Amino acid sequence: MQISREEILETIRMVQLENLDIRTVTLGISLADCAGGSARQIGKKIRRKMLKYAKNLVSTANTVQDRYGIPIVNKRIAVSPLSNVAENCSSAEFVYLAGVLDEVAAEVGVDFVGGFSALVHKGYTKGDLALMNAIPEALARTSRVCSSINAASTKSGINMNAVALLGQIIKQAAEKTKKHNSLGCCKLVVFANAPDDNPFMAGAFHGFGEPEVVINTGVSGPGVIRSVLEKMPEDADLGKVAEEIKKTAFKITRMGELIGREVAEKLKIEFGIVDVSLAPTPKPGDSVGEILQLMGIEKIGTHGTTAALALLTDAIKKGGAFASSYIGGLSGAFIPVSEDSEMISAVKAGALSLDKLEAMTSVCSVGLDMVAVPGSTSD
Repeated sequence: MQISREEILETIRMVQLENLDIRTVTLGISLADCAGGSARQIGKKIRRKMLKYAKNLVSTANTVQDRYGIPIVNKRIAVSPLSNVAENCSSAEFVYLAGVLDEVAAEVGVDFVGGFSALVHKGYTKGDLALMNAIPEALARTSRVCSSINAASTKSGINMNAVALLGQIIKQAAEKTKKHNSLGCCKLVVFANAPDDNPFMAGAFHGFGEPEVVINTGVSGPGVIRSVLEKMPEDADLGKVAEEIKKTAFKITRMGELIGREVAEKLKIEFGIVDVSLAPTPKPGDSVGEILQLMGIEKIGTHGTTAALALLTDAIKKGGAFASSYIGGLSGAFIPVSEDSEMISAVKAGALSLDKLEAMTSVCSVGLDMVAVPGSTSD
């Protein structure tokens, strides 16, 4: 992969001035060969395999980060959906296995481990149901474990029984972690069409059809997109806006693949995909909402907001696809209400309603993301 001197210098500027970062390097590990036996036996096999492949993940990522001067914010692990690995376990045994994942994650120094998951879009098995019922307790007892449930797909429709159960599980997760700002809910994702190679938490898991072990990267750069649009003339048409976003996504993607391949090569592990997603943070200038306003939207939630978000997401996907043959994961735009300063401002001003937010989620990556729900809300 040839990177020019100009690209390197431009990337340094993006990092220093525009909040560009590698949001995550995620090591995917298949636990298929850990199935069978008691929960204790499964736990021992999981520990052994995770330590084998992940023991040098953090130190290697730090070495690559220092070499290129590009921050890698999170180092993570994603494992096979645990319900498939421990099908015969009870809910209490799944809580124990969540503890094993948490202990190994702490031992190797990663920020999160994903894969306390089940795929139930057409129905659930005994193991799926046991894992789902274990989620509130598992998330309350661990600090690094993340959980996800795929409850719907375009092909199969929506598993409404799972959706009804998950409504109760979400409330229970909030209640069990209420002394910690109900953080349990922040570590749980309910998916439709969950990708098998998503590096972003809390929804990451090592899907079926993936290699034995793989390195995936997730890149985020709302500040970079914002900076580019700020320099455009006010009368620029939407075609030119989309073109500039695509060019910028191209550059970001190239950088993400370079870092991912370097980490993978040093670990002697296969490189998988780069996920180019605009994931905002509370930092000034790191907002997706600001990008939409620069595209001509007076206030998030007003007429045209969904169309602008659709254009943004489409341009990111196309720019990434042109830059690399290894685009995957979600790749689009995240619009978390509680993390994006302009989204928060729109809600406070009464411009962004739940109905409008739902419409916006139909054209972004992740649906309803980080929305606070009153504790008095019924199941």
